[in-house]
Amino acid sequence: MKPDLFQAPDYYNIDDLLSEEHKLIRDSAREWVKRDVSPIIEDYAQRAEFPKQIINGLAEIGAFGPYIPEEFGGAGLDQISYGLIMQEIERGDSGVRSTASVQSSLVMYPIYAYGSEEQRKKYLPKLASGEWMGSFGLTEPNHGSNPGGMETNFKDKSDHYLLNGAKMWISNAPFCNVAVVWAKNEEGRIHGLIVERGMEGFSTPETHNKWSLRASATGELIFDNVKVPKENLLPNKSGLGAPLGCLDSARYGIAWGAIGAAMDCYDTALRYAKEREQFGKPIAQFQLQQKKLAEMITEITKAQLLAWRLGTLKNEGKATSAQISMAKRNNVDMALKIAREARQILGGMGISGDYSIMRHMMNLESVVTYEGSHDIHLLITGLDITGLNGFK
Repeated sequence: MKPDLFQAPDYYNIDDLLSEEHKLIRDSAREWVKRDVSPIIEDYAQRAEFPKQIINGLAEIGAFGPYIPEEFGGAGLDQISYGLIMQEIERGDSGVRSTASVQSSLVMYPIYAYGSEEQRKKYLPKLASGEWMGSFGLTEPNHGSNPGGMETNFKDKSDHYLLNGAKMWISNAPFCNVAVVWAKNEEGRIHGLIVERGMEGFSTPETHNKWSLRASATGELIFDNVKVPKENLLPNKSGLGAPLGCLDSARYGIAWGAIGAAMDCYDTALRYAKEREQFGKPIAQFQLQQKKLAEMITEITKAQLLAWRLGTLKNEGKATSAQISMAKRNNVDMALKIAREARQILGGMGISGDYSIMRHMMNLESVVTYEGSHDIHLLITGLDITGLNGFK
């Protein structure tokens, strides 16, 4: 088992933009990843298994709903703190960050923002502590980039709702205790419903044979005449804007998280290049390798500044969906390119499980697609700057 020697790059002294609380929160998450994630994650990824024993640790570092008020079990932190936690977790593994992102932005956030006071008190403390884990049901077999076409539906049966349909590519599904599910009512209006494990007709088969996010549990949500109590409907927002509001929060977290994966690949490649000798000198002395490393740190620095500014706007309530889209697309694309370049610096060793790079690269192939694909985010930016809809 190799020690985690990670040293975070900060070429533009971005730490100077952070408060002491920000740095304390980040450093706590970083130490936890070094201690509890790095030593085990390669083995779990090879076995395609999620390490459930880390759930308590995720809760302890505030990874579950960090911006949820303390009265509901959250840490009451700001948006930059949330981003920094996601950065550090994804430095360890994108799949682990996915687990935290789903819990925070796609389960706790809609219950807090759209739920009743009773729902907040019932679900949020248990989700914040990790006692309960959640999943988010939006993507369907026939509807990914076009969620408005969803077929999952529910009917009013006087004293309950009857839910039917299916969702797929759902993180945390195989072991979730609750699922926030988006479905159409009889008028075609989209609503959120809280579905609990144990409700008759609700099943969560696991998705196998993944080459990506192997240390994350992925599955389906199947609803076969599930009776959902009427008090489980999220009452305070409906329409497609409701789930998209959740995705804004998740995409924001990903914009930070991808930086963590990129930093880990860069740090690994830099250390290797300085130690590996060929033709009588370290390969870091060769111009082509310096070009790769110099471009990596440049792109990481740009992404750090983009995420920090977006976090500031989020804290002020000024960040737009289009701005969040831009950061998610740019930063994940950046991280994926850095992973590929870092793999080349390591040569054949780059594909080995002795190093994290190939695992990051495979994970990022999912991250560049989920929560809005690379191309969809380009079209969101295009619509924002032209006012012309390229989706139709």
